[in-house]
Amino acid sequence: MSEVLTRSAARNIFYGGSLFFFILFAGLTAHTHWYMVNVSTNSETLTEEVKRGKHVWEEHSCINCHSILGEGAYFAPELGNVWTRYGGRDNPEAARAGLKGWIRAQPLNIPDRRVMPKIDLSEDELEALVDFLQWTDSIDTQDWPPTPAG
Repeated sequence: MSEVLTRSAARNIFYGGSLFFFILFAGLTAHTHWYMVNVSTNSETLTEEVKRGKHVWEEHSCINCHSILGEGAYFAPELGNVWTRYGGRDNPEAARAGLKGWIRAQPLNIPDRRVMPKIDLSEDELEALVDFLQWTDSIDTQDWPPTPAG
């Protein structure tokens, strides 16, 4: 048996390995897409109100300061689990009132603290935004964020 790797054998290993890993990558991409659509995202509860809330989130550029499910800026708290932090799973009415009150009370003007700007939202916009945050909290994030505080 020859101890030398021939040129054609090296070419076959390269092309075979490239094809194998391309098929593996395509399969993992397809599986990830399937998982996100069918398992991870709670699309049954994706209502028009939730979509309006996402529009409010985008219109007021909340992502410029906050992160949601790890995406966005890290200047202000993570909001992917804010519904749980406000007790929404145990008392949805109190959590809804607490979130709306917090947004309305801004800015707090506490010295040496980051300031959330005053955002004038209508009652409908507030309701939609809270619905969006509630829906986001229901997504299976596989234990993200790693701490309850976000």
